Amino acid sequence: MTAAYIQDETEFNALLEVEPLLVVDCTATWCGPCKLVAPLIDQLAGEYDGRAKVFKLDLDANKSIAKRFGIRSIPAVMIFQQGELAETIVGVKPYEEFSNALTKYIS
Repeated sequence: MTAAYIQDETEFNALLEVEPLLVVDCTATWCGPCKLVAPLIDQLAGEYDGRAKVFKLDLDANKSIAKRFGIRSIPAVMIFQQGELAETIVGVKPYEEFSNALTKYIS
């Protein structure tokens, strides 16, 4: 399973409104470390299918979202619960760190 890209801020805002648990991987095509995190995010999308929605977001195309959440370095994985930012994991981390963080928010 591959995590889909959020196209723009309108789609992002709509997802925040309807998804109880949303994971957003902030990435960019030029970012080397982001390429290491990408397969982990795809794995997360597969493992948590039906329990959480997992997406990627190209920050070059969505600078306003980066500014809104204070994202200064990538990769940065944001976890939203009921539309509120619950946690941000910055940098390359092992898969367990992402899955453990997500598990905390699954009731």
